[in-house]
Amino acid sequence: MTSQVDNSQNSPKSGADEAPDGSDVVKYLKTHPDFLLDHPELMAVLTPPSHRSGENVLDLQLFMLEQLQKEVRKLSGNWSELIATSRSNMATQAQVHTAVLAMLKSEGLATLYHTVSHDFADILNMDVVTLCLEEGATCSLPPSDTTVRSIASGTVDWLMGPGRDILLRSKAEQLDEIFGPAASLVRSDALIRLSFGEDAPGVLALGAREVEKFHPGQGTELMGFLARTLEMCIARWKAP
Repeated sequence: MTSQVDNSQNSPKSGADEAPDGSDVVKYLKTHPDFLLDHPELMAVLTPPSHRSGENVLDLQLFMLEQLQKEVRKLSGNWSELIATSRSNMATQAQVHTAVLAMLKSEGLATLYHTVSHDFADILNMDVVTLCLEEGATCSLPPSDTTVRSIASGTVDWLMGPGRDILLRSKAEQLDEIFGPAASLVRSDALIRLSFGEDAPGVLALGAREVEKFHPGQGTELMGFLARTLEMCIARWKAP
């Protein structure tokens, strides 16, 4: 009887340990046509043909070039947007610093309020800037003075909501009580709460003709800094 040798222990392993041959790769790529799009890093290690050598040969060099061009355009767009944002932030910062210096030069409530109501629009590049104080505020000027608008008690919380310091509206509804005769011009605004301890609150309102000049999610650090400085300047000249 002839014995047969069992070679199963020595036969090559199949399955996951066996490297696929070319036909397997071709078959896989045909069933996954977006594979290279999902794995663009492979473009860096593949060797593309230098030119088309037949109807059934695709020019991967052209594909790689197009992918690189897309990446360059994307990066260029991001870079340009970053530069524009940085320049805008720097310009806004310079405007706020100028406004703060103008307030610090005031010699009393009258000159301070005049600076805010008349000079801030040009300094901050706004179409309308108003300072509103609720009735009963001890830092108010006489009713005959038009640099400050008097608003009803509770208006600040009604407009902004209790506890909210800054409200940005990209498509603002007309607020006659805040912007007065210029209310119809305002398409976008920023309402900044002014707090004076136990005294009645107020609002520093910035209005723009441009829709979405202000919008939710926009940075408000500089607006808050401007408001806190205004509060301190008012407290400095506030009548005892």
